[in-house]
Amino acid sequence: MVTLLLDQTQLEVVLSPVERAATFHRENIRVARDTITKVQLTDDAWTWLRGVPGPGTHIPGILAAGTWKGAGTTDFVLIRRRRPSVVIDLEGDEQYQRLIFTTRHGLALTQALRLDVTEELADVTDIVATAPTPVVKGKSRPVIRPRPV
Repeated sequence: MVTLLLDQTQLEVVLSPVERAATFHRENIRVARDTITKVQLTDDAWTWLRGVPGPGTHIPGILAAGTWKGAGTTDFVLIRRRRPSVVIDLEGDEQYQRLIFTTRHGLALTQALRLDVTEELADVTDIVATAPTPVVKGKSRPVIRPRPV
């Protein structure tokens, strides 16, 4: 599971040693914050894959990790099974046009990107937890009770 660090200027996707081996990346993925154009949450990241796998690991339905190259696009992908994921579209980044990775902190990432953060890198879950403004979570569903007979 990737760790997401955010500051005023960049988003850093911290990879574990196993993830580095699977993706064939020696360093963490760093993206300038101003290149992020859209962040989307998805339950099935496999539908977002485009192109063919470049250097990396691909076991269909199980693991997609590494660089995926399409017609004029290059994406960084780290997808595990059918778990909640994040799709980040980038514009102006010299290396990637899209990041797709499995994480359970997708909602925290979208909320943290809306907040003003410090100059130091911090985990997105910590940023949201210490937010000075209340972060609104999803509406609770109404309780449906049977009618009395």
